[in-house]
Amino acid sequence: MKKFLKALGLLMVLVFLFGVGYYFLNNEKLPEGNKGKEADALAIKMFNALNHEAFENTEVIEWDFRGTNHYKWYKQQNKVEVVLGEEKIILNLKNTSKSKASSPKLIQKAIDNFNNDSFWLVAPYKIFDKGTERAIVKYEGKDALLVTYTSGGSTPGDSYLWILNDKFFPVAYKMWTSIIPIGGVSATWSDWKTTEAGIKLPTKHKLSLFGLELDMGDVKAYNKEANKLADKILAAIKHEAYQKTKFIEWSFGGRRSFKWNKKENIVDVSWEDFRVNLYPQEIDKSTVYFEGEKQEDTDEKIVKRAWDIFNNDSFWLVAPHKLYDKGVIRNIVDVEGKDALKVTYTSGGTTPGDAYVWILDSTYVPKSYKIYLKNGRMNGTPATWEGWITTESGTLLPTNHSFSNGGQLSMGEVKAYN
Repeated sequence: MKKFLKALGLLMVLVFLFGVGYYFLNNEKLPEGNKGKEADALAIKMFNALNHEAFENTEVIEWDFRGTNHYKWYKQQNKVEVVLGEEKIILNLKNTSKSKASSPKLIQKAIDNFNNDSFWLVAPYKIFDKGTERAIVKYEGKDALLVTYTSGGSTPGDSYLWILNDKFFPVAYKMWTSIIPIGGVSATWSDWKTTEAGIKLPTKHKLSLFGLELDMGDVKAYNKEANKLADKILAAIKHEAYQKTKFIEWSFGGRRSFKWNKKENIVDVSWEDFRVNLYPQEIDKSTVYFEGEKQEDTDEKIVKRAWDIFNNDSFWLVAPHKLYDKGVIRNIVDVEGKDALKVTYTSGGTTPGDAYVWILDSTYVPKSYKIYLKNGRMNGTPATWEGWITTESGTLLPTNHSFSNGGQLSMGEVKAYN
């Protein structure tokens, strides 16, 4: 027995010495940085890289934490469904006294867990939270962002040094926190997922502390109410018939004309003396005609011109039917006390990043939209969607647009048929 206790004591001493050695070898002091406008400017660049606006408008976020804690966060309602083991708790983040659980202690446990576990999911979006301070720190020759939480959460006083890539997107951070005694422990923010709501969220983290890994589970973010509104719009304009439509014909301001074989996705684009038989998805197969004669040597510039024209001019005809295109973010916004649908195109087309706020009539048919171009040339510019007709194929398409400066844009004789 004495030999066992002696061996156990020796083992404890060795563990203690290892811990002390590890601490002195790995502990880093909290760096000092420069606060002020430059730090906030760097933080704004990080915000823009993250598409923070989409995060603010996100309705629901779901994730797990290390396979044990499960969350469904109704963000706009400030409510969270928390499952801890066999217990389910409904947290009211705005007024915790209205939270529901089998015991008050369980509510507090759920709050503490949510504060910790949600931070590992959305920390990059919290750098301007109330009670935060920001400073620029030089890290490996580049600007990094030091964020200190002076209040709020479960552990005020914690600091995080965000490491950014060349596009100001966060790829890792170093931590100085009350729950980790060693300063400067790093964690990756690299396994990102682009969610339906348009925001990027991490799926796991790897820590420098003993190679620990944190799994965030099946991460989801979506806008349930915005999707419901989009579905009402699509029903109103007979989108199901649009999906089945084989051919669409129209013109654009009397300057260009189109015949679109929608089923095969081949378009005849005509303007001035040119006609291009355009294959939008296989552009190399396109052919060019000049004054009615096929050109043996296809001019790539003319084909690209036809592609740009088709992307622009078809949008003015069928944009309401594109609410669920790949890379589209849908949000509900308030316009004069009524719900409107904001649609942001993050990819595809000629100018990804543009956004449109659809204003609807009482039947959910779009009557106008406000245009927000990424290049800043339009910032809320309105345009009507009017002269809707029910086509031969059964879908609804507009025939005219009006602008606030008095301008008109006719879509000509619009046809859709099978």
